[in-house]
Amino acid sequence: MAKFKTELTTSRNADEMRSVEVEIDFTSNALASILYRQGETVVLACCTKEARLPGWFPRDSTKGWVHAEYSLLPGSTDSRFRRERRGAKGRTQEIERLVARSLRAAVNLEELGPIALNVDCDILNADGGTRCASITAANLALRLGVRRLIAAGICLPKNMRPTEEQRRSGWSPPVLSEEEQIAHEMRVMEHDVAAISVGLIDGKSYLDLDYNLDSNADVDMNVVKVSNGAFVEVQGTGEESTYQREELDALLDMADIGFESLFEMQKTILHGQQ
Repeated sequence: MAKFKTELTTSRNADEMRSVEVEIDFTSNALASILYRQGETVVLACCTKEARLPGWFPRDSTKGWVHAEYSLLPGSTDSRFRRERRGAKGRTQEIERLVARSLRAAVNLEELGPIALNVDCDILNADGGTRCASITAANLALRLGVRRLIAAGICLPKNMRPTEEQRRSGWSPPVLSEEEQIAHEMRVMEHDVAAISVGLIDGKSYLDLDYNLDSNADVDMNVVKVSNGAFVEVQGTGEESTYQREELDALLDMADIGFESLFEMQKTILHGQQ
């Protein structure tokens, strides 16, 4: 499908990300919520604990699950986006699956234990890179949610989890020291996950595409990475052109500039947060 190209105007350098702003606990009912701004793209990511594991899990499962949902709100785009009343379709479903598997790449489900978590990513304003911003915001919400479950004695190390008999006998969760809580959090989420968009415009690589850059891109790419350097996913498409191996390498190198900033931001934002 052809892209409509607008006049290319940008006040940023090609290797410069949009500014990022984060507000923690924007909503009070979720286990953890993050209002995440990346330029003019705004995402509300809310992490909640489900009452039970998915029905397809075995009854005595020792591991957990992480799911995600994604939605463009009606007022998030320049013309009203219609609500998907009967479930996610097409692009929305594809993005939901991307966000969910990206989060699961950062979580050790056995260390999480028999807990089901859901992260909802609602786009309040869309100006390019919504799926990437959703993944980065969702990681923040998920890590903070896991941290709080550990502090509450709900997410415990394997050797401290109660048997079914103990539960029926009025078992009380152990209190972990601060060092034990940190150690268990790192077992559950040893690494963070983030995503960034990059693009090729007239042979030049650009970082963190807003709508203006994206609509002019000959090649656009979404890159998802874990903070140990491993890739989760690379989605690269030549819109009306092809691209060479050296151009692919240049785009991935550009993405790494963004990842360095995003992973540092994630650590800084959640440092000391309870």
